[in-house]
Amino acid sequence: MSQFPHRGRSARDAPAVDTHTVRVDRRTKDLTKRLNPGDIAVIDHADIDRVSAEALVACRPAAVLNAARSTTGRYPNLGPQILLDAGIPHLDGLGPEVMTVREGSAGDLVADSLVVDGEVVATGHRQTAESIEAAQTLARIGLSNQLEAFAANTMEYLKRERALLLDGVGIPDIATPIKGRHVLVVVRGYHYKEDLRALQHYIREYKPILIGVDGGADALLEIGRRPDLIVGDMDSVSDQALQSGAEIVVHAYRDGRAPGLDRVRALGLDPVVFPATGTSEDIAMLLADDAGATLIVAVGTHATLVEFLDKGRAGMASTFLTRLRVGGKLVDAKGVSRLYRTRISIASLLFLVLACLLALVVALATTPGGQAMLQAVGARWDDVISWIWGLFT
Repeated sequence: MSQFPHRGRSARDAPAVDTHTVRVDRRTKDLTKRLNPGDIAVIDHADIDRVSAEALVACRPAAVLNAARSTTGRYPNLGPQILLDAGIPHLDGLGPEVMTVREGSAGDLVADSLVVDGEVVATGHRQTAESIEAAQTLARIGLSNQLEAFAANTMEYLKRERALLLDGVGIPDIATPIKGRHVLVVVRGYHYKEDLRALQHYIREYKPILIGVDGGADALLEIGRRPDLIVGDMDSVSDQALQSGAEIVVHAYRDGRAPGLDRVRALGLDPVVFPATGTSEDIAMLLADDAGATLIVAVGTHATLVEFLDKGRAGMASTFLTRLRVGGKLVDAKGVSRLYRTRISIASLLFLVLACLLALVVALATTPGGQAMLQAVGARWDDVISWIWGLFT
């Protein structure tokens, strides 16, 4: 990994290039909130995961510079390949000093170096198809170690939270009426936009309870839907979503600390607090299950072992166990969109028949032959009415 061997070197002899605004943040998801097209993104993100990479791609930056190694070898993460496929120049291993670059500086990428104010401030390793494949090959070799660690974390979580998982001990009461309803849990994760678009007909017909997990609440607002319930630690949801009228459940640590609680209360809101060691998407599913949901449809959540590992934290063991707890109620959004077919109600069919009859009558009334037919039908109808009347008098 490069340790700034060229720091301070003049870049006056470098070819003239257009400068870009440099955006710097250690948390990728915070950076993407203010990253504009054409900016240079500077992050410190070991093992860039798929969600983070897709969020960066959506911002269309000029380049992504990573102080850390984008693939450490712990497991075959998906982020670097996504950046490469999007055609975004991507350097990693620039070292911690690149994080000291002033936010909003004018800079550019020259060869494998970041140039700010005419000086090379950091040099890293440009990611290519060959370098990513080599890193992924090494990571696959060490995947068995990650699987063992995942299994160990799963057992540890089960010991710690067995009362919650098995008996629902500690799940708070909520006011949102869920019993007997479908529930749609939205996480701003994998392909959440495409899944929400595919589920529009389902949402209109079944009117499920809408639960937004942190930024998932804003995802619902983007498609014109107001969340019924917002669950999370409140670090990536907007004030607009929090003030939309939804019931709010703040995810707290097991010791009672809840970093997002003060923010919610500062908006004049009175939230429910749910202490648990799992992820926010886990507690959203546990709430829905405990409140009597008949079906839980998941959008943007983690569904496979690769996705659990790609999240890059031991806490994903809770997601695995939560899915076992929820059981047959849980279905992925893609499954619903593939199997769902719009139902035509009896009322809709009757309305269609009446509309067709009305159109036929109007069409007949505009022609002499049609008028004669309507008169004949009317006479017959009068006879039928008289006959029916005679039966009951």
